[in-house]
Amino acid sequence: MNLLEAIVLGLIQGLTEFLPVSSSGHLELGKYLFGIDHEANFYFSIAVHGATVLSTLFVLWKEIADLAKGFFAFKMNEETRYVIKLFISMIPVGIAGFFMSEIAEKYFAGNMISLGIEFLISALFLGLTLVIRPKERAMTYLDSFIIGLAQAFAVLPGVSRSGATIATGIMLGNKKSDIAKFSFLMVLIPVIGANFIEMISADFTKEGTTFFVIFAGFLTAFVSGYVACKLMISIVRKGNLKWFAVYCVLIGIYSILLGLHVI
Repeated sequence: MNLLEAIVLGLIQGLTEFLPVSSSGHLELGKYLFGIDHEANFYFSIAVHGATVLSTLFVLWKEIADLAKGFFAFKMNEETRYVIKLFISMIPVGIAGFFMSEIAEKYFAGNMISLGIEFLISALFLGLTLVIRPKERAMTYLDSFIIGLAQAFAVLPGVSRSGATIATGIMLGNKKSDIAKFSFLMVLIPVIGANFIEMISADFTKEGTTFFVIFAGFLTAFVSGYVACKLMISIVRKGNLKWFAVYCVLIGIYSILLGLHVI
């Protein structure tokens, strides 16, 4: 991987991690177009995912600090209930990640036809928010589990994690001002955990990217991720995700055509 490829892929990761269009799907597509071997750029993948986690911490540091302060008061207060909901939401993706990650890697990674179908699934999630629009209400414990089920679909690389979780929250009637922040917070521990598991099971001898190139990708992913995170919170408050649905349809069709070698 060269410097330009690292910057482009870092930009893709940062922007699409928070926009509801699937960061992992776009990275798969970018690597396919650049002809990049995933196993030979392991540190890079870890670095750009770590950068977007760090950007989340920077954007939502006040919310995280308030949650920590309330939770470690060891009382059943609003912050403690929120943290419990976050942990409940992590249960489905933890189970899916344990049983499905190797299957997804084996049968879906690098497969442009399946990737295109998964982009279309993301479009479906987003499109349904235009039809299912219940009255807003506070999130329940059951809601957090259902949102976690939606996140489990994102084990497949082309299904947008933020798109699935935010769309599900909107369709459940959760407050638009809250669902984007919940969506971004609920992924922190699963992403960190998934990266840790990958690190202890990876073959580091295949790494083919220099530190400077990795750092360029990290920095680009962090800056673009910070901007995208703040932007997405603002977009969700307005509740209009239709153009992201249209984009996912178009990129899904493009990926399928790539897989069929039509283009």
